[in-house]
Formats: sequence, C-alpha cells, structure tokens
Amino acid sequence: MNLENKELKELFELANRIGNKRYHKLTHKDFENYRKFDYWRYINGDYECGTTEESKDWVRKNSDSFCPICEEHYSAKGGKTIDHKLPRSQYPWLSMEFQNLWVICQACNQEKGEMHWYKYEHYIFIHNPDFYLSVKAARPSLLLQSLNH
Repeated sequence: MNLENKELKELFELANRIGNKRYHKLTHKDFENYRKFDYWRYINGDYECGTTEESKDWVRKNSDSFCPICEEHYSAKGGKTIDHKLPRSQYPWLSMEFQNLWVICQACNQEKGEMHWYKYEHYIFIHNPDFYLSVKAARPSLLLQSLNH
C-alpha cells in the first residue's frame, strides 16, 4: 500500500485500526521483554540517556551535540532523551524496535508527547514550520508501512 498518497485522516484511521488489532495480541513475554528494554532506555539525569553502558553507547552512536528537530544544543534544552517516533502507548510491539527510536532534546520530547507521527508532523507544520523538514526527514516510513501488514 502506498501511504504517500493517503490523506491525513485516512492515515490516522489506518494507524488506529491496526494499532487496536495488534495491541490485544501482546503476550506476557512481550511485556517481559519490554520491561528489560525500558530499563535499557530509561532517562537518567539531564545530560545523559540510558542506565546501561550499552544504551549510553547507542545514544553516542545515534546522536551528536544538537537535537535533530530544533537544532539546539542538547544542554540548552534539558538534555538528551531516547524517544519513540511511534508512541509506545499506541504501538507497544514497536517499543523495542531500534528503527522506532531517536535521540531528541527533552523540550522537543515533551512537546511531541504521545502524538502519533502523522499528527506530530501536522502539529510541527502548523506550529513550528521551520522544523518541519527535519521532522519529515526523520519520518519512520518503513515502520509506518509495516503497520499495514
């Protein structure tokens, strides 16, 4: 299915329909794995992500000194956070998928909150149009396409 030709309303409906189907298929093992993962990515202090050396290494490899959204230095915006592009509250089975993670500043993470990606892009387009191209470039296209399967 080509998602690029869909209207925003259709994309929200598709994401919600698929999200509701998959959420109910999670097993006890899925939640056990998630708890281990949540420990891995936990935000620890203002200037450091992760509680394990492995997660700290991942952050260093997948970020530089500036937030990919607002392009501000992390230290000026409350530090780094590991964020889920597709919210774990709506897509818990993707919460352990590294393609769904990115490192953004705390301010941008708080602004994004639990918005679905399409809603977030629309929000940025309306409220912070200068950031839109950065957010669009980070779109998790493969993950969004996988929702249809």
